[in-house]
Amino acid sequence: MKGRKMNRALVSVVVVVLAVLFWVSGTAWADGCITDSCHATMGTAAYVHGPVAAGQCVICHSQSTGNHPSGSGSDFILSEQGGKELCFACHERMDQNPVVHKPVQTGDCIACHDPHQSDAELMLKKATTSELCFACHDPSKTQKAVVHGPVAAGDCNICHNPHSSQFKGLTEEKGAELCLLCHIDREEEFKRKYVHKPVAEDCSKCHDPHGTDYSFMLYGEDKNLCYACHTRTKEHIDSSSVKHTALKKEKCTACHTPHSSNYPRQLRSPTKDVCYVCHTEMGALVASARNMHGPVKQDDCYACHDPHGSNYTKVLKKDFPPSFYMPYKTENYAICFDCHNKDIALNQFTTKLTDFRNGDTNMHYLHVNKDPKGRSCKACHEVHAGNQEKHIRKEVPFGKKWTLPINFTKTESGGRCVVGCHKPKDYDRENPVAY
Repeated sequence: MKGRKMNRALVSVVVVVLAVLFWVSGTAWADGCITDSCHATMGTAAYVHGPVAAGQCVICHSQSTGNHPSGSGSDFILSEQGGKELCFACHERMDQNPVVHKPVQTGDCIACHDPHQSDAELMLKKATTSELCFACHDPSKTQKAVVHGPVAAGDCNICHNPHSSQFKGLTEEKGAELCLLCHIDREEEFKRKYVHKPVAEDCSKCHDPHGTDYSFMLYGEDKNLCYACHTRTKEHIDSSSVKHTALKKEKCTACHTPHSSNYPRQLRSPTKDVCYVCHTEMGALVASARNMHGPVKQDDCYACHDPHGSNYTKVLKKDFPPSFYMPYKTENYAICFDCHNKDIALNQFTTKLTDFRNGDTNMHYLHVNKDPKGRSCKACHEVHAGNQEKHIRKEVPFGKKWTLPINFTKTESGGRCVVGCHKPKDYDRENPVAY
């Protein structure tokens, strides 16, 4: 037992002696390296590599015979294999991810780092990260009208890993997750029910992560950016003879959110509320009305109108006569007959097509199916909302001066109209009124 203890003590003494000898030897080498004539400024910078600061040149260099510039007859070569393997002998390996920075991949660590000393943190060869990066990468990114904060501050490492990464472009995270490392105040804006496809893929689909000449670092201005992807929408708008006025005056973001929304089509609010931002009179009419047209009640302005443009009046999706009088053709009222029975005004007599009849006389046919003075549907009916039964209008603009009043009273089997276009008249499905 005593022998074992003595052996252990002896081993410990030998290890300590060897360590001291190694340190003394290394220090002696350092003393020989740093003289008034050789490496005089070594170790004087703001940041000094650990082995240099400790005088341990032999950590990285080994002595060999050769022609050293000092004329000593010996030279100092890199230990191990040199390059990154020498660095990784002490430092954690930084080339294990799928995407590796080229200098790391080629083992050229000293392309970015000074192995001895530097006036820049992390032993960098330049004062700022961006200066170092732009020694190889295109510096024009900093010369745009709008520059990303980290780029302007010269801090490329906020977004990029300088050694290796799991993601393309050496980014610290993928897609929107990278942006949300900083833009945490906008996180909710990106995670609503309906997410814009580029947001789900990568914010850089719309934004340049470094800098552009457009606000918010977008790749383009206003609608032109949207049209870069929404080519079919642009073609549709360009081919439309009637364009939504909003497209002439506002950006796409006046109606749509660019990131995500809780409403279909990434609208900023429910459909009709978006429309009423501009169509204020219509909004007031609907809000005060007792009866609403089905699509309006269902918050579906799209059922009748195209929000971008069309070849029909009022940006309707299908035909509807703009004039008060015209000869009747079913196809002229295509927008109505998407929902309503297209035969409603074709038969002069019926007991099934409509409740608007006097006995079996079809009163729709009587009003509409005339040549040349067939009346438009909206001559009697509100298109959006109203306070009278059956969406009967309160009044109808006629010409430039007069507004025709319409007072309608519904009865159990018919109704009574007091209007400006003819004397008061009744109709009754069970007991027809003689005219």
